[in-house]
Amino acid sequence: MASLEESFPRGGIQKKNKEIKVQKRSLEKDSLFDIYDDDDEEVKSKKKRKSKEDHEKPQKFKTEHKKSLSSDDTDLEILRFKDLSVGLLLLGCVKEVRDFEVLVSLPDGLTGFVQVTNISDAYTKLLNDQVDKEDALEGLTALPDLFPPGMLVRCAISALEKTVGGFNSVKLSVNPKDVNKALNSAALRAGMLLSGSVTSVEDHGYLIDIGVGGTKAFLPHKAAQNYVKMTSKGDDLKVGQYLNCLIEKVKDNGRIVQLSVNRADVATAIATEDQKWTLNNLLPGLVVKAKVQKVFLNGITVSFLSSFTGIVDFLHLDPNRSGGYQEEQMVKACIVCVHPSSKNIRLTLRQSLLQPGNLIRQLTSNQISRVVDQCTVKAYYKKMGAVFELDDESLAFAHISHLSDSKQSFKPEEFKKGCTRTGRVVDFSPMDEIALLSLRMHVIEAPFLRHQDILPGQLIEGKVTALKTFGMLVCVSDHLTGLVPSLHLADVLLKQPEKKYRIGNQIPCRVLTVFPEVKKLILTRKKTLIESKLPIIASYQDVKIGMTTHGFITSIKDFGCIVQFYNNVRGLVPKHELSTEPVPFPEKVFYEGQVMKVRVLNCDPGQERMLLSFKLKGDAEPGGGEGEQSPQGKKKISKYKTGMIADVKVLKKTEDGLTVSVLPDENQAFLPMMHLSDHITNCKLLWHWLQEGDVISRVMCLSDVKGLAIMCRKPSLISAVEEGLVVKNFSEVHLGMLLSGFVKNIMSYGVFVEFPYGLFGLAPKSAMSDKFVTDPGEHFVVGQSVVAKVTNIDEEKKRMLLSLKMSECASEDRCTESISLLDHYFQELQFLRSIMGSRDDSEVSLNLSRLLIGQKLKLTVQEVKDEGSVCFSGMQVTEGVSVTASQYHLAGKKVVPGQSVTAVVLHIDALKAEVHVSMRDEILKRKNATLDLNSTYQAVVQHVAEEVAVVSLVGTGQLTAIPVASHLNDTFRFASEKLRVRQMLSVTLKTSNVDQYGLLLGVQGPGKPRNNERERKKSESGERTFPTVKHSLCIGDIVTGTIKSVKPTTVIVSIKDKIIAFIHASEILEDVPIGSFPTSKLRVKQEVTARVIGGRDVKTHRFLPITHPGFIQTVPELSIRSSELEGDGSTTLTQGTQLAERLKSYKAGQKVTCFVFKYNRIKKCLEVEVSPDVRGRIEYLLLSLNPKVLKHPEKHFKLGQALSATVIGLDASETLLCLSLTGINSLVEGMITLGSVKKVNLGFGLTVALPFGRTGKAGLFDLSDSYSETPLENFNIGKIVRCFILSTGDDKIHVSLRQSRTIPASNPQVMDVEITSIEDIKKGQLLRGYVKTIKKEGMFFRLSSSIVGRIQYQYLSKFFVQDLSAYSKNIPEGKLLSAKVLSVQKKKHHVELSLLPEDTGKPDVLPKSLGFPLRKTEEQKEKEELYKKLKEKRKRRNSESEAEKKSITVKKKRKTLVSREEDDSGVEVFFREEEEEESEEDERKSKPKKRKQDAAPRLQMTAGFTWDVNLNTLKVAQMEKGGEESSDSDEEPQCKLKKKTKKEKEAEKQQAEKELCKVEATLMDSTCQPQTADDFDRLVLSSPNSSILWLQYMAFHLHATEIEKARAVAERALKTISFREEQEKLNVWVALLNLENMYGTEDTLMKVFERAVQYSEPLKVFQQLTDIYTQSEKYKEADGLYNTMLKRFRQEKSVWLKYATFLFKQGQTEAAHRLLQRALKCLPDKEHVDIISKFAQLEFHLGDVERAKAIFESTLSSYPKRTDLWSIYIDMMIKHGSQKEVRDIFERVIHLNLAAKRMKFFFKRYLEYEKKYGSPETAQAVKEKAIEYVESKSSLTES
Repeated sequence: MASLEESFPRGGIQKKNKEIKVQKRSLEKDSLFDIYDDDDEEVKSKKKRKSKEDHEKPQKFKTEHKKSLSSDDTDLEILRFKDLSVGLLLLGCVKEVRDFEVLVSLPDGLTGFVQVTNISDAYTKLLNDQVDKEDALEGLTALPDLFPPGMLVRCAISALEKTVGGFNSVKLSVNPKDVNKALNSAALRAGMLLSGSVTSVEDHGYLIDIGVGGTKAFLPHKAAQNYVKMTSKGDDLKVGQYLNCLIEKVKDNGRIVQLSVNRADVATAIATEDQKWTLNNLLPGLVVKAKVQKVFLNGITVSFLSSFTGIVDFLHLDPNRSGGYQEEQMVKACIVCVHPSSKNIRLTLRQSLLQPGNLIRQLTSNQISRVVDQCTVKAYYKKMGAVFELDDESLAFAHISHLSDSKQSFKPEEFKKGCTRTGRVVDFSPMDEIALLSLRMHVIEAPFLRHQDILPGQLIEGKVTALKTFGMLVCVSDHLTGLVPSLHLADVLLKQPEKKYRIGNQIPCRVLTVFPEVKKLILTRKKTLIESKLPIIASYQDVKIGMTTHGFITSIKDFGCIVQFYNNVRGLVPKHELSTEPVPFPEKVFYEGQVMKVRVLNCDPGQERMLLSFKLKGDAEPGGGEGEQSPQGKKKISKYKTGMIADVKVLKKTEDGLTVSVLPDENQAFLPMMHLSDHITNCKLLWHWLQEGDVISRVMCLSDVKGLAIMCRKPSLISAVEEGLVVKNFSEVHLGMLLSGFVKNIMSYGVFVEFPYGLFGLAPKSAMSDKFVTDPGEHFVVGQSVVAKVTNIDEEKKRMLLSLKMSECASEDRCTESISLLDHYFQELQFLRSIMGSRDDSEVSLNLSRLLIGQKLKLTVQEVKDEGSVCFSGMQVTEGVSVTASQYHLAGKKVVPGQSVTAVVLHIDALKAEVHVSMRDEILKRKNATLDLNSTYQAVVQHVAEEVAVVSLVGTGQLTAIPVASHLNDTFRFASEKLRVRQMLSVTLKTSNVDQYGLLLGVQGPGKPRNNERERKKSESGERTFPTVKHSLCIGDIVTGTIKSVKPTTVIVSIKDKIIAFIHASEILEDVPIGSFPTSKLRVKQEVTARVIGGRDVKTHRFLPITHPGFIQTVPELSIRSSELEGDGSTTLTQGTQLAERLKSYKAGQKVTCFVFKYNRIKKCLEVEVSPDVRGRIEYLLLSLNPKVLKHPEKHFKLGQALSATVIGLDASETLLCLSLTGINSLVEGMITLGSVKKVNLGFGLTVALPFGRTGKAGLFDLSDSYSETPLENFNIGKIVRCFILSTGDDKIHVSLRQSRTIPASNPQVMDVEITSIEDIKKGQLLRGYVKTIKKEGMFFRLSSSIVGRIQYQYLSKFFVQDLSAYSKNIPEGKLLSAKVLSVQKKKHHVELSLLPEDTGKPDVLPKSLGFPLRKTEEQKEKEELYKKLKEKRKRRNSESEAEKKSITVKKKRKTLVSREEDDSGVEVFFREEEEEESEEDERKSKPKKRKQDAAPRLQMTAGFTWDVNLNTLKVAQMEKGGEESSDSDEEPQCKLKKKTKKEKEAEKQQAEKELCKVEATLMDSTCQPQTADDFDRLVLSSPNSSILWLQYMAFHLHATEIEKARAVAERALKTISFREEQEKLNVWVALLNLENMYGTEDTLMKVFERAVQYSEPLKVFQQLTDIYTQSEKYKEADGLYNTMLKRFRQEKSVWLKYATFLFKQGQTEAAHRLLQRALKCLPDKEHVDIISKFAQLEFHLGDVERAKAIFESTLSSYPKRTDLWSIYIDMMIKHGSQKEVRDIFERVIHLNLAAKRMKFFFKRYLEYEKKYGSPETAQAVKEKAIEYVESKSSLTES
């Protein structure tokens, strides 16, 4: 029924299309050989005459049989990618089918793919339905079932693209609408062979989509029977199935065609001239009879269908044909390619392609990827490739691009016929029936070409291409990409894998699993698996019992762990094999993804089961234990505890440390090199000079694992352990702790720090320094001592995050820390000097140990080097020690080799055996002045080493050592912060004598070091740090150079091959187009003529005009602008102009052209260059007014792009221009700009960051033109928003985000008008706003950011609430409400509002379910006052007549009745003769009236509980106290004293009896409504099976908000009502479901529902709950319940109809249509007509009328004698159709061959219709037709 309207077309006749005349093409336009290639010299005969070598250009043929082309002047090329275009029609062969695409082989080795959405329209629709629905559709067939490999398909190119890797991609479509789009209905002829797709399955056949508009194609079941048996194995054809269809019949001028898919007919179908094919609609796949026109070396040309010409290239000639082809020879050919624009046609003569519908053979998979050593050349075709014969005598083709690795290495002479080469089969082309070969070396040597070549467990290299949430993509070859799942990124689960992996990284991986059929490759990056040397298990056959290998845990169960190996091989580790000790909870010991070493216990390859164990041979503890085992089987026991201090003796030196013995036990231990000292340089020194036998004192045991102790000599760790400043377990760690440790490992994302007792922590890159760190490896080394602060703790995983920032880890007393480090440094040098002094075998060590800093040496000059430094020798220095002085330390003194000099030692490098000395006078002639401790002195830096710097005090020349680093963590210093020789600084002395170390110790004093160097003397020449560039260029010179490289903003030019110069982007063009790239106009090696306009300093690269001879140290700046070249050079930059003055020349608002330099992600700004020396910065919010641009600025602003910017001013440093791309240079009222949400203030609005560092506020009323309950829900911090500046006064900016403000041109619909002042508010206006607060004075209601209105409580709700807190509970602050303006006092700024329903038209703010009483009206208040007065009067009279009452009660029996609920005074009422009739009548009239006003509506079982409280019967039981009162209070004393007569007493007795009878009658009255729980109990006892009484009882409790009591009543009812009364019990169940739906939770509702289903008829309970859900607007729950019902009651027709009604009411018409299809499959056949009829009626009422008509039409065509359907159809059409349509139906009915009785019924209805809606004429016509019918029947009877 999916396409009923198409199956049963109605209405009009289509106009016949005029016959289109097919114009015959001239032969030259059909030929592909118009274009001639002059390079085709090799095919020419060498014997040709010289005159024939000059070819004339080919001329167009003027007739069909004019001179044809010869084999010598035409080159037939194969189809190439560049020849393809969108719309090109091709014949392809299905090569491979995947889940969402089909890989298609195209002619000449090309390949394309068909996406799942390009199969057919019907298949795409089914696919969309499946996406919408969670369950898979029954009618959707997978692509592998629709397209078998080898199937020939016609396809059209829909797109030509480049992949991410740069490969060509051909996107195809097999949709008939794309392939056959050139066909129309008039062009269809019998015998045509078309491609089609199954649209739907009908009763008598299939609807086929052939892509021709206005044509319905039908395939009968009989015609498809044989095809179905052969291809679908007896099943029906599937929607979307591709078919080769042969047109059998054409009806109605092509509107309807009948098809055939008989394989024999399709295979023998030949296109003929009678079918009138044209150039426009010619299709690939057509088999034609062709005549050979010309024969060439690489193909032939043929003509066919009398007027068409095509080519057949060498790949598509019949390989089995012997003797070749002759001209005028007739052949059978198949069209394989038709170009839509050029009309070029390609054909094939291969026999397998000449039978459409047959499958093409595929090459076996083991042939592909094999290397063939002997490939014999069969033929070589210039510019196309070569054909080879392989070792198995099969043929292969190698494209020209695959014959060599590059064009330069290609040699055509190597491919002469008979030559042999080595090649590799890379693919197979089914369309060409030939293997594809490659001779490229990198292809031949590649380890794998496809997924089948990769083996599980194989170790491969790959490049990271992307990081996704599900894992990491790794490219392992040009065409193969693997996935590393998140679980396999490391041995542990990584939370932030982007910190470990970077895109482009080359990484090793191991193959976990390969799925060749789906092209999936799963890899692992677990280090243990990659480095494992154990055997690999890739199949159950590889397993050997007892073997040990690595695997990873995939699942943890109660019974054990599932361990997976390679290729999805899995095994079980039972619970008892998890450890040598019991493991009660495996999930607490192991985790998923954990790599474990396992031992195989048993394996059954047939069952694919394996039993494993974590208990390895010799294990003593779970997981192998902590200790290793000795050969004797005894475990090594840890002997030393962490923190133990001992002396050690060096046994052996290794590359990374020392093997030592701990004294006195002499047990071996290991002392790592980086643990010899806190100073890195001393670590290397000590390791270098220590030798076997040396004793090192005070070494601490850091850890003892597996019997091997790790020692440490770091003073920071030793002191921390001794002072107890360490933590021994993770529970002792707390936030803010400062711990001493060392760097254990350095990663790209941070540094791992280890502490004593084995604790670890991670210092992320962001917490490593107060400065930005790009590469942690540049600032930290493994083993370096650090101090870390704990910033975060994960107790569950026992992890902690650390900070190494100086600001957090350093103490306030920096000087103490610095001098402590310096003191330790020199103490270790003293220890080292003592070791070196004990070396008798080394003169160098002895000599170095005796030298001291500050010592004067007598030296002899050995050599003076070119850069000015000098090498010395002397008696005090032995051979092997190098003594040098830099040029600076010569102090300008002229020295020559052999000269004797005196110098002072500045530094001794014992590692390199170098001594640095100085000959400066201020050091040689230093004064031993008395210095004060902790005093600050000026000093000059003389030498800088890695750890210390040596300075000399100004004035005295005394040498002082200062630390380079002030803290262990002080490892990161900018170049400007590093100490330099000659730098001036202040030093605070910490020692006052030089006895201990030979020089003073100090630290840097307060204040920044001076960057200025000491003033040079005339005799001193500066040290040349940079090489000079010698040239003689001046400003204005014209030079010629060659471009060396082109950068985005700069072009580098070489002048005379020696001088390097720059050309800035601003100096290339005169007028720079905005958006262009000026530097792209120039090319490398291009020669340019330019004018010199300035230069850049070699040292600083700062731009300077060339003004003096010092220009020789600058790089010239050039200009190639025409105005500069033509001028005299005077317009160049002003000489001597300073940058600051130049920047000040730019004025705010000025427009400038700038060029993108880069986008700074850290500072979030765009850096640009205006000119060679002027740079600018554009902040993030000024880049554009389009928020989309700001999402990816780097994509919109390319490097070097020219932009037009507005000058704002200078930045804070006054070195850069601040620019804007939005035209905004200041924030003023009325301006629109972009902002970024800075803070979300709940209840108030947003704080928005604006340009220029400003901040704005946006209130709740300024966020949108339509207020919402949660106005801030769509805003988060950082979101970019458009802002309208409302005001900028008082330095506060107020903005609006309303669309009517920010985008006024869009004319948005404003639901809530903006209120700017009280003038905008009018009386009677309905406004929306937010609740501000509720106070005693009333509710305060916010109408705008500045206006607050008040709502008094009488205008707040119609209910009376005594406790004001109830308002706050039910009306929260910030709630959105609608209010009506009652009054406006503009002077006082007061607004009074109302929320009453009668004012707003909205529901009351307080729900009725809360049970609050209605607020009393004025009339009710007056009656209450009257009642109070009467009550007081009674009390007064009662107290005065107390004696009389007592006497009466003694003589007569007292009668007491319960007072009414409203009169709860507690006073007993006595009956007496004297009653106040007036008061009694007043109460009887007023009380029932009040009750009627308060009465609630009757109980609705499916919507909730209500109760009619109209107690108008218990009047007697509620006697009024007024009856005891006397009418005359003044005469009461006389009445009391007067004695009653016997007659009066008798009357009083009779009156009491009457009243008692009234009470009894009231109690016996069944119509009396109860008012108390006792009344209900009495009623349900009398009628226990009445559900209505029980429901009223529940409603009674619900009115009092006693939910639990109502539940209890329902439970009583279910137990009390007889089991035979099923309907009564069902009523109670429904009531209980209603109760839980309104007052309970989803869980309680489901529990009641499950019970109800057990005890009542399930279908009824389900239907009642769906009604409850629907009426309470819980549509999602209702939909889910309906789906459950369809599964449980699929045979119930009412369920399908009820669900369909629900879907139609919800507007889900498409879902309802699908439901009908499901219903027809589930319901019995006898119900089909009825269900279709009901669905059609629903369509009429709630859906599409046209579709309803189509359903009725299709049903009636199948069941024409169903008069009930005709009757329903007529009724529906009378309501929804036109009179013409109704009359047409009547006409059809009265002409049916039905029984006379039924015909009479329809004639009667027809006549009634015409009488009501028609005219007398039409009614008369009906009568005549009826008479005519009767006469015809009678005549038949007589005959």
